Amino acid sequence: MRKLLPILLALVGLGGGVGAGLMLRPAPEQVVIDPCGDDSMAQDHAKDETDEAGDGKEEENASFDYVKLNNQFVVPVVESGRVAALVILTVSLETQIGGSEQVFAKEPKLRDGFLQVLFDHANAGGFKGAFTEAANMAALRRAMLDVARKSLGDLVSDVLIVDIVRQDT
Repeated sequence: MRKLLPILLALVGLGGGVGAGLMLRPAPEQVVIDPCGDDSMAQDHAKDETDEAGDGKEEENASFDYVKLNNQFVVPVVESGRVAALVILTVSLETQIGGSEQVFAKEPKLRDGFLQVLFDHANAGGFKGAFTEAANMAALRRAMLDVARKSLGDLVSDVLIVDIVRQDT
């Protein structure tokens, strides 16, 4: 009986935890896909919203999707053989409409290439001093765009650095 009681308590605890996890999980996202592939209603709706704004012009970004990469990039800044700082970036890609599936399919290759660019940038001193200077950030975006285009071709039109933080150690 002494050996059976701890096993029984563990099973009851495990069952309670699984039950609570199932009850508290978020509802799955509902994706609506038009089986006919006709998105003209969505385009008309977007055009109506633009016209309601009063300018009558189509927005510049209406022909692009913005795909946020799932995880942040963490880049160490090494000085004198030790990690002096960490730079954390969040990156999104500006793609043609409907390009998000292709981006996510190639995300591991993109992340590898982006990390190499970021490490090279850090090793060249790009994250030291005034690292958010416009010319410095433009060079970084350009290098990342080259990597994205090698993987995805003209599907990607720009690389957006959404967040950037440097934390000194």
